[in-house]
Amino acid sequence: MEKASLFLPLVILLIQCLPIVPVTVSTTTPKVEVHENSDAVLSCDFRTEKEQNPRIEWKKKGTDVSFVYYEGHFRGAFAGRARIKGATVTLQRVTQKDAGEYRCEITAPHDTITLGETNITLEVLVPPHTPSCEIPSSALTGSVVQLRCRDQQSIPPATYSWYKDDKPLTPSRMANATYHLNPITGILEFKTVARGDTGQYSCLASNKVGPPKMCEAKHMKIEDVNMAGVVAAVVVICLVIAICGFGGYYAHRNGYFSKHRGRSFWIPQCHGVAHMSNQDLHRTKDKTNANYNPPPQDVSVFPHILSVGVFMDGYDVHRKC
Repeated sequence: MEKASLFLPLVILLIQCLPIVPVTVSTTTPKVEVHENSDAVLSCDFRTEKEQNPRIEWKKKGTDVSFVYYEGHFRGAFAGRARIKGATVTLQRVTQKDAGEYRCEITAPHDTITLGETNITLEVLVPPHTPSCEIPSSALTGSVVQLRCRDQQSIPPATYSWYKDDKPLTPSRMANATYHLNPITGILEFKTVARGDTGQYSCLASNKVGPPKMCEAKHMKIEDVNMAGVVAAVVVICLVIAICGFGGYYAHRNGYFSKHRGRSFWIPQCHGVAHMSNQDLHRTKDKTNANYNPPPQDVSVFPHILSVGVFMDGYDVHRKC
């Protein structure tokens, strides 16, 4: 009895010295990868210190945090296609919209630490789709030509390979290679195409999630430059330039571009009609006639004199008869 009485205080002391385990939350699969339209299991395990009925919440992180499971019910797009067991959630028929980062939160109000959480990343794998291919129908020899292939839906991103006449084109590492193939971007580039590059081209997209997909083959024809046509075009352009230049020179020489063109008009005279032009007036308007005597100012002295005035193109011409 005495030994038991001595042992009891020791047990109580050991219990008091044991560390308190607060609420803990963990997952066995922090990253989940599933195929599209299959089920995804997001595991969440927890332990509490005292709380017997902790609150379980699931949230999806993104630009905005949205509830997945709250107050015992699934919310939004997950209602009717998800189930929970303990704190582990199973999402049914997942799509690309379901991919993202999820957080499992356990709240234990009676524990020393009242909140615990763990994060899980869901990646939805998508097999290749038929890629879109950009293949020119024709090109000239010696030019740079690019063929493009792209599948924007596959996850993870697809890698690409090109075929000519149903035979694969291997990526060349030689410096003098006539083409360069990038399996990541899907671009097949010819530095200088030749007539031998004519053929049927197609592209294959693959990402190991599903069967690869190939676009429809298209024919690309490489043609030589028509030198005769180029020379003829240059000759025609030179002739047009020469004709335009000669016409401009001829027009300028004949006064078509001057401000005052030669216009003739008739001035009534005392004894008939005199023919003059404004160019003659322009040349003589500033000259003075030393032998010219002005007529008398008194018209009554010569009643038979007729005064005629003409105004044309800025010139005022008076004649006294």
